[in-house]
Amino acid sequence: METFTDVLLVTANVGSLFDNVGEIQSGWLQELYKTIHNYKPQFIALHFQEVGGKDYMVNMGKAESFFWNIGSSEEMKDFDRACIYVDNQFQAEDSFTALGSMYFIHKTLKNIYQYDFNVKDFKAVQEQNKYVGSLDKVSTVEKEKFPKNFWPDFKWSRKGFMRTRWIIHNQGLDLVNIHLFHDASNLIACNSSPSIYSDNRKNALRYVMNRISDNRYTALPFFLFGDFNFRLDTLSLVQHLSIEADVQRVTKDSSNEVEKIICEEKDNDHQVLLQIEEKLFAYLHQAVFREDNGRALLKYDKEITAFGDVIQEEDIKFPPSYPYSEDYTKPTQYMNTRCPAWCDRILMSHTAHDFIHKRDDDEKSVVYNTIGPNVCMGDHKPVFLSFSLKTNNH
Repeated sequence: METFTDVLLVTANVGSLFDNVGEIQSGWLQELYKTIHNYKPQFIALHFQEVGGKDYMVNMGKAESFFWNIGSSEEMKDFDRACIYVDNQFQAEDSFTALGSMYFIHKTLKNIYQYDFNVKDFKAVQEQNKYVGSLDKVSTVEKEKFPKNFWPDFKWSRKGFMRTRWIIHNQGLDLVNIHLFHDASNLIACNSSPSIYSDNRKNALRYVMNRISDNRYTALPFFLFGDFNFRLDTLSLVQHLSIEADVQRVTKDSSNEVEKIICEEKDNDHQVLLQIEEKLFAYLHQAVFREDNGRALLKYDKEITAFGDVIQEEDIKFPPSYPYSEDYTKPTQYMNTRCPAWCDRILMSHTAHDFIHKRDDDEKSVVYNTIGPNVCMGDHKPVFLSFSLKTNNH
């Protein structure tokens, strides 16, 4: 007999929820609960990055209460089992990732098993399990920070991955939370195509792929969702945006180092079309990033293409998920600090893609979208994937 389990996967970089907590957190939670209410999942996986925000030493306490808020809320009361993992141990510099993963199992869902990496076997999930700390001794999660020697020239930061393994109605799944490296400077990002940052992310992602499919454990279909920090191919995009413009590179007096790139219109009183600095990306016609869900820009979103052998993604039909204004009166505005990009993604193995599409026409379709498109959710809009898992009950 075939069974359907409705699943909701969510990834959210929550860094800005802890810097100005009061203003956006309650609206953020309302949007999450609305999504849960709309799709009525029986299994929910929430993957968070940047738990505690940029000022995590000060704000980590707020992060803990944020997690307990979700876990104990009225909206989640029909989920009678939960597994919660929060890496908040910022004192352990060698292993701190600031990742948090929460998994909720609805009371109607039976036969859920979770993998124990120590005994190398699956065990039934019976209750609420909450783990907060460095997670090093927790046997149901595997966590790794990227090794320092990967990027000798870069500031080492809270980046890494964390995986759990599940059996839902006889279907084994790996769920991997991931946070890859960002573009430190918009100017350096413009130097080459692909950028040096893009190459770094590629190496890190390949490393994660190899780690989750190596021969220590049986390979399973996987969903890899988090903040990949994928950026548009900045050099190609800038060339395209400034094709009709006069481009000036302003260098620092003492050296030849470029400090600003200014693109001015040739006529029209030389209006500045685009100005780029280390942490500024100010484009005059910001609407282009939003209209038709930014579709004209998708051809510059190239970082996933190197991984076509191992991963797939649903079609993107939502505008770039980052960097939104943190001013709660401007929920659809981008900040002009970075070029907007689809940083937050839900990727899957080909095997996972096959089974979420194994359905008859009258059933629920797969939905891939952002949460809170018209509400301030911080600088990242969370991204979700809703699907029905079709499994055989033997």
